[in-house]
Amino acid sequence: MAKNKDARPPTFAVSVVGLSGTEKEKGNCGVGKSCLCNRYVRPDADNYYTEHTSVLSTIDFGGRVVNNDHFLYWGDVCHRGDDGLDCKIQVIEQTEFIDDQTFLPHRSTNLQPYTKRAAATKLQSAEKLMYICTDQLGLEQDFDQKQMPDGKLNIDGFVLCIDVSKGCNRKFDDQMKFVNSLYSQIAKSKKPIIVAAAKCDECVDQHLRDLQAFVASKKNLLLIETSARSNVNVELCFNTLIQQLDKTRGKPKTVPYLEAYRIQRQLVASVTDRFDKLMVHTVRDYHTTWKAVMNNMKGQPDYDEFITLEGSRKARNMFTKHIAQLKQEHIKRRREEYLTTLPKTLNNILNNLDEVEHLTWPEAQSVIRNRHDFQYWFVVLEQTPWDETDHIDNSDRRIPFDLLDTPDGERIYRNHVQHLLSEKRRGEMKERFKKTLERVHFISPGQPWEEVMCFVMEDEAYKYITESDRRDVYCRHQQEIVERAKEDFQEMLFEHAELFYDLDLNATPSCDKMSEIHSVLNEEPRYRALQKLAPDRESLLLKHIGFVYHPTKETCLSGQNCVDLKVEQVLANRLVQLDHGRSNLYYNSANIDKINLCLLGMEGLPQELANEIRAQSTDDEYTLDGKIYELKLLLVDVNSPLLFSHTWLNTFKPHGCFCVFNSIESLNCIGDCIGRIRAEIAQSRRDRFAQPLPFILILANQRDNVCKNIPILRHQGQQLANKLQCTFVDITSGAFPRKFTEFQIKQGLRAVLEGLKHNFDVLAPLPSIKDMSETDLRIVMCAMCWDPFSVDLILSPFLDSHCCSAGQPGQSNTLILDKIIGDSRRRIQVTVLSYHSAIGVRKDELVHGYILVYSAKRKASMATLRAFLAEVQDVIPVQMVAITDSQADFFENDAIKELMTEGEHIATEIAAKFTALYSLSQYHRQTEVFTPFFNEVLEKKPSIESSFLFDSSSRECTTGASEDVFPTSPHSHSPAYNTYYPESDDDNEAPPPYSPIGDDVQLLPTPSERAKYRIDLEGNEYPIHSTPVGDHERNHKVPPPVRPKPVLPKPNVKKLDPNLLKTIEAGMRSNRRMPRGPMTHAEDVEASENYADPVDTLLRSRGFHTDDIYAVPEDAHSRLVKSRNSFGGLHGLHGGEEENGFDRKSQTGRRPSKYKHRSKILFSKTKAYQRRFHSDSDGEESGPATQKKKKGRAHRGSEEDPLLSPADPWKGGIDNPAITSDPEQEEKKMKKKKTPKTPKEPKKPKSSKPPKPLYPPTRRTWESNYFGVPLQNLVTHDRPIPLFIEKCVDYIERTGLTTEGLYRVSGNKTDQDNIQKQFDQDHSIDFVAMDVAVNAAAGALKAFFADLPDPLIPYSLHPELVEAAKIVDYIERLQVLREIVKKFPSVNYQVFKYIITHLNRVSQHSKTTLMTADNLSICFWPTLMRPDFENKDTLSTTKLNQAVIESFIVQSDYFFHDGEVAESSSSEGTPPPHCHNMVEALLPLQLPPPLQPQQIQHTLPPDPLI
Repeated sequence: MAKNKDARPPTFAVSVVGLSGTEKEKGNCGVGKSCLCNRYVRPDADNYYTEHTSVLSTIDFGGRVVNNDHFLYWGDVCHRGDDGLDCKIQVIEQTEFIDDQTFLPHRSTNLQPYTKRAAATKLQSAEKLMYICTDQLGLEQDFDQKQMPDGKLNIDGFVLCIDVSKGCNRKFDDQMKFVNSLYSQIAKSKKPIIVAAAKCDECVDQHLRDLQAFVASKKNLLLIETSARSNVNVELCFNTLIQQLDKTRGKPKTVPYLEAYRIQRQLVASVTDRFDKLMVHTVRDYHTTWKAVMNNMKGQPDYDEFITLEGSRKARNMFTKHIAQLKQEHIKRRREEYLTTLPKTLNNILNNLDEVEHLTWPEAQSVIRNRHDFQYWFVVLEQTPWDETDHIDNSDRRIPFDLLDTPDGERIYRNHVQHLLSEKRRGEMKERFKKTLERVHFISPGQPWEEVMCFVMEDEAYKYITESDRRDVYCRHQQEIVERAKEDFQEMLFEHAELFYDLDLNATPSCDKMSEIHSVLNEEPRYRALQKLAPDRESLLLKHIGFVYHPTKETCLSGQNCVDLKVEQVLANRLVQLDHGRSNLYYNSANIDKINLCLLGMEGLPQELANEIRAQSTDDEYTLDGKIYELKLLLVDVNSPLLFSHTWLNTFKPHGCFCVFNSIESLNCIGDCIGRIRAEIAQSRRDRFAQPLPFILILANQRDNVCKNIPILRHQGQQLANKLQCTFVDITSGAFPRKFTEFQIKQGLRAVLEGLKHNFDVLAPLPSIKDMSETDLRIVMCAMCWDPFSVDLILSPFLDSHCCSAGQPGQSNTLILDKIIGDSRRRIQVTVLSYHSAIGVRKDELVHGYILVYSAKRKASMATLRAFLAEVQDVIPVQMVAITDSQADFFENDAIKELMTEGEHIATEIAAKFTALYSLSQYHRQTEVFTPFFNEVLEKKPSIESSFLFDSSSRECTTGASEDVFPTSPHSHSPAYNTYYPESDDDNEAPPPYSPIGDDVQLLPTPSERAKYRIDLEGNEYPIHSTPVGDHERNHKVPPPVRPKPVLPKPNVKKLDPNLLKTIEAGMRSNRRMPRGPMTHAEDVEASENYADPVDTLLRSRGFHTDDIYAVPEDAHSRLVKSRNSFGGLHGLHGGEEENGFDRKSQTGRRPSKYKHRSKILFSKTKAYQRRFHSDSDGEESGPATQKKKKGRAHRGSEEDPLLSPADPWKGGIDNPAITSDPEQEEKKMKKKKTPKTPKEPKKPKSSKPPKPLYPPTRRTWESNYFGVPLQNLVTHDRPIPLFIEKCVDYIERTGLTTEGLYRVSGNKTDQDNIQKQFDQDHSIDFVAMDVAVNAAAGALKAFFADLPDPLIPYSLHPELVEAAKIVDYIERLQVLREIVKKFPSVNYQVFKYIITHLNRVSQHSKTTLMTADNLSICFWPTLMRPDFENKDTLSTTKLNQAVIESFIVQSDYFFHDGEVAESSSSEGTPPPHCHNMVEALLPLQLPPPLQPQQIQHTLPPDPLI
């Protein structure tokens, strides 16, 4: 130890010794002396070198670092102990350097062996430099140069380094021998010695134990377990030696290697973790460089500590790994982004399951590559794969196409296909669930899902889809039924128009009025349907009331469909085109010399017709009626794509089309083609004056089977021609060898020329029109908003006329007609308005006539017309117009027939004009439709204006003058005006003979015409000849006839019997002044005249009012009920010569009345609501009428509401007249019907209260010895099944097992009755020969069971069946049911077995009929069981009853044929849900409440369940 002459810290010199020498002596590696010194002197990881060689060249050995010595000076270390004392340690390593040439120790000044040389305590070497590393040798100037102080050192202590690892080609025992020798030499110096067990990180336990034994055998010798590479206990080793040198210092604790190593690793891990966090926080972009990061983190403790412990190389390695991780994360994010986008992309470009379902992934990639939008979704890279290119840094978000080649791409494609499949299945299941909900009829608008859920839980679709899908579907279903219910509610409000249109405009409804409205509407099912949405219902009602009392275009409930807006748009467009078109069009029919004909047909018929025409022509010139025409033919096959393109119409410009057919198939194709061609022409026609294309149907002769097919083809062809309003040319009588004759061709050409002549007359040049402000007549046309027809239809009679022009500026809904009316030309102003806009006009302005339009398809349209017409003054002429598609609708649709008949009846009552317009007719666009009406208006003009002035003067006294939209002073007729416009023939020209329209269109043909018509099985009439001619003689001005009161009691008037059609026609022809309604027998003819006497209103002052203006005829109970008029007496009017029921002369000076006082229908409708509202509180009505009403609404007399009364003679319509009647039988029935009934009879059923069957026997309107009799009367031992059942079942199974909706779709009731009537007369009838409709036969079969006195399943067994249905075990349930079936009466059992077996066969064809056993049981169980639906217990078992019948159908083999139990569906395995709330839930499924017998035969449908 150096002398401490001053206060400087003491300095100690430590010599590190250990095994050294040649490779033979020490092995391939040293014992770790250099590493131990390196770690202690320079512990930083960057300054620690693991390789220190002792093999040197002579030059390096002689350098200043080695300095020809066998020891190295490592420098000094400043040390501060735990006690705060400082010292300096100078480290010397004693080694032995080997010559790299001779591999022998270098020669040195000290030639002693290593053991003696290493034990030396005094060392000397002038200018010796500090050793750093092997690389320093020869390059000393590049390293830190520090000399050994004073060139000499005195050694104070020794560190004996012993390698305890396995060693490199060295035995541990040899090392210990060397150590023993070395230790003995060192011990002589009497210096402290510390034994350092080096390389303990690779320790051999045995070596360590041997070393510990060696140390323990020596005195004052300490062992420190070290590892220079792991930096464990290195500093402890030297600190322990220092304590040995300076006893004043505290003795350091000796720590075993493993514990010290654990502490060191924890320190390293902590420092590494902090550095890693620092790295993550600092480096976030994988493009960052190490140099930038190092400069950024220098000076931060976490970074410095890590560099100290682990070094810069590890830090950089960690940085490199972190950068690689950032890059991989970026690539992963991009990949996930692409893989996320890929399914959406596939949904866009491969969304067709049929296209991709069977494609492999490479095939699908090829399809994707060929898509037109491929470049929008994908990018193709020149270098692949994409994640090893610069594309990862590209902002392009398109998917690299090579990504599809990866397994993930294929997986996503497979998932996409599966998704499409599952979505398809999910969509199908949602639709199935939607249909299931639609079949659950008791779901009401606004009903919560929770209330419905329990009834559909067993449905397969319910189980498949998720709860969110279920709620979504149910929500959609609710929206539909709510929207439908609101639409129905709104339509119902319009149908009750009389309830709302009885107050003044801009009025506010009173509380009493609102109570009346709610009272009346509460009887409507459509009102109660919104019971759970009462606020919405109230809002709709208030909105409707607000519109009624404040009607404008803006508040119209139809929105953009308001008639006023539509009319304004059409007139704005069309009138401009009219003015433009007139200047360019002028045709003269005399100049026609060229005809372009289109020949339409199939199977070569057009070519044969063309050959026949050319054979009759000379150089394409054809002679017809003395004139030569050049014919140009175009042959078109019905299957040609040319048919439905605009090119052939525009290029060929045909004048007519010959449509030839020789079979039902070709006729059907032609009918379809004509409709589509007309639609194409109407859609593409820009020139409104382009002539319509005439179509001529020509029947081709058949050479082989003339007798068989010709009558059928003639009948079908004539029927199609009548429907399409075109000409039909029949084959001529006699046998002809060719298919077409000269007569047929000439007839067709004449029809084409006739159509052209009509079109040319319409387009005649228009004379100039004088001042627009002067008009002779003011007509208002009214139409209902939302009616199912276009306003073009009702405007076309005016706009398609050459005499039409725009009205005055500011009157956008007005047009002017210039026509010859009477003996001179007149100007007619026509204002087209909606009914709600026309109310103000009706009240305050001069109108000479009303054209009231209604749709025959819509009850609300008729109701609005009635409400409007009821308040029109009866001096103003009215023209009523019914709109429908075609004449056939009257015969095919009962609702249309009823509304058209009602309109015609109202017109008859008020002596108004009535006509019909058909949207499918090509001849409805004629102004002549209204010419008779204009004549009547002109005739009544003076009386109309005088009545208006009389009424307006009265109003001015009370309300003052009001502004009128129309000028109130009509101009006088000018002679100059009349002479300026010469008369034109076309103004008075009647419609062409083949046109079905005109003012006097007959809805019922005359007897003379009846002979020209045939009737098919459905009651449709069709003309036989090509040009049916009508008499057009009906006078619409005839008032209601006034006859003396009948003396005999009047029976209830039944619906018109089809068997007496000729009697009706005879009555109509013989007495044109009778009402238009169809009549039945002589008694019914009188009943149809049963109008009350109108009260004489000619002398009644404005102050007198009366509610009842009719004397009510005798009712069904033979009681004469009469009404009072204001004068207290009954007045009759003279008929005959006096027009409209009163003297024309007296009309001019009277105060005008309302039409509701002249029409029984209008009056009854207006008063019906008041009677309903006041019946409970008002006792001031005429006694008998009121008493009758209080007895029950079900038997309301005709005087209350002729529209609802079953006694209406005009409401019956026409049934199938094909069945002839037996006069004697009819007479017997009429006598029975005439038997008077006492008023007490209806009360008898109430007292006895027998069980009410579902289908009362009164559903039939004729007597029968077969239907409605007990079942045992119809069977014998040889024939256990009634013959009628056998015939129906046999016919249905032969012809109807492919009919969709069999037993569910209701057949025509008339056809059902006809089947039973025919069977009544002849049990041997053949259904096949009759060509009976399958649904009609099915309905007749169900009606047979419905008419039985007792149901097929006896009432006594119903409770047992219900209890059996509740059994949970399916097999046990079937066994119990089989035992119950055996209790059936034998007759019932055989019939039940027969019908259930039949239904089982029907259910086996459910793929085509869609009638499963479940559907069949729903349709049949009420028919077979006939429960009492008024009984709540019955309602609670509805589902159980249906399940019983379903089980019988499914397991018919088991029940009746000793078969095995068939496989059942999951729904059959458990009994139907049975809970208390089922009664309430199933209430909407019940039928309408049982009606009185008098009503049932009129109103009960044939099969209410379907």
